[in-house]
Formats: sequence, structure tokens, C-alpha cells
Amino acid sequence: MSERDVAGLLFTAEMYGVQLDQLAVLLAVSEVRARALAARWRERGYAESARLGPGRPWVWLTRDGLAACGLPYRPASPALSRLAHLRAVTAVRLALESTPGYLAAGAHWRSERRLRARMGSRVPLREHLPDGEVHWPDTDGPDGRAPDGGPGAAPPWAGECWAIEAELTRKTVRRTTAIMAEILTRTGDYGGPAAEVRVPGALPRHARVLYVCSAAARPTVIRARAALPGALAARVEVRGLPAGAGLDHGAAT
Repeated sequence: MSERDVAGLLFTAEMYGVQLDQLAVLLAVSEVRARALAARWRERGYAESARLGPGRPWVWLTRDGLAACGLPYRPASPALSRLAHLRAVTAVRLALESTPGYLAAGAHWRSERRLRARMGSRVPLREHLPDGEVHWPDTDGPDGRAPDGGPGAAPPWAGECWAIEAELTRKTVRRTTAIMAEILTRTGDYGGPAAEVRVPGALPRHARVLYVCSAAARPTVIRARAALPGALAARVEVRGLPAGAGLDHGAAT
């Protein structure tokens, strides 16, 4: 299998599944080529594909595909109730990973699926997991060079971890505010000891939370941020969804 196959399989596994047009964007190929790659994965027993809703067909990994990637996730097709959300989160990830700053810094995305796997059966019913985390590596040393040794100073947020939330529908302001506060006051990693989740005086796990919102959800998110104490509200950034984040983006083919 080529490096392109490996990259596509790993990305698909982490995001629960992807639509063909987003797979094409990820791999920088045409949709025809992406369809051929997905067909090859199916022939090897690594993936399944089907039209689950509006837009392009979805691709997801089988038990053998997950095993080939060395991942412990439970095999399952993308849940119908989550298709719109999964597509939006994938669009956010693709948009972030395509920015020059992300690439230059050597940042990496930690998926909600990975966080959930780390938590295992210990995920409390009321505990909220972000849709993803972006980890920005520390600098190599006092010269301020980027982690990969490339030229130029590392970004001011080097070493930070950001929580990512893709918000499509309006929750209540009270619920949204509670989620924001929960993310921003967490100190421990997901899957770590319960005693480390919120340690008084410890640095927060997430330096900021990035809310990427639909037009319908944005007013509630703005009001929820305003309801937070000033120090917490300053760490909430609100942006619009990237182009192509909608489930019905593009004509089905």
C-alpha cells in the first residue's frame, strides 16, 4: 500500500468515516481517483462504502482495516444521526490542517474517537468530550526555531492544546456555557486519573476552545461566551464553518 493509502486509512479511521469528496481533498486527488482508492480498500477488506445520506458516498474502516492501522476502535458504520456533525468536524480539520501555520508548526489533530477510546467505559454520562484537539508542539530550544528545525520563530501558541467544537444546532445558552466552562477548567488528560481532571492552581489543559459554528448556532454560542467570567470568555474563539461543511454539499453522483 502506498503512503497515500496509509494516510487515507488513518484519517478515515480517526474521523469514524468520511465522504468521498472530503477524502479527495485530504489526499489531493480527483474524486474519481478517491473512488478508485476506496474500491481498492474494499477489495482488501479494509473498508466499506455506501451512500448513507445526502451528498457523496461514505467510506469507513472494517475490523480488518482498523487492525491494519493498529487502532483499537470498535468497527461500525457512521451513525445516521451524526452524519452532518461528522462531515462538519472533518471540514474543520481539513481547513485547519491546510493552513501554512499548522503545517509549519508540525501541529497534530487528536480526534474525538481517540479521546473516547482513551476514556473507555469510564466516560461519565455527563462528561463532555470535544470534537477534537489541536496540539501545537513546543519549540526545540532557545533559538525559537520551529519544532521541525525549519526557519522562522515558532508561533506564540507553541506548546498549547486547543479544544475544537463544531456547532451546527442551537443548544440552550445554559448548556453551552456549562460545556465551555467544563472544557476551559479541565486540567487533566482524557483517560487519566480522575483526581487530575480539575486540580486547583494547575494549568488548564486547553489554552483555548475554538467554536466553529453554523449561522443558526452562532448567536447562542456568542451569548454563552458572554455569560462566562472574563478570564474564561477571553479563551473562547468563535468562527464560521468552512466552505463545504454541509452534508448536502455538492450534487450526489
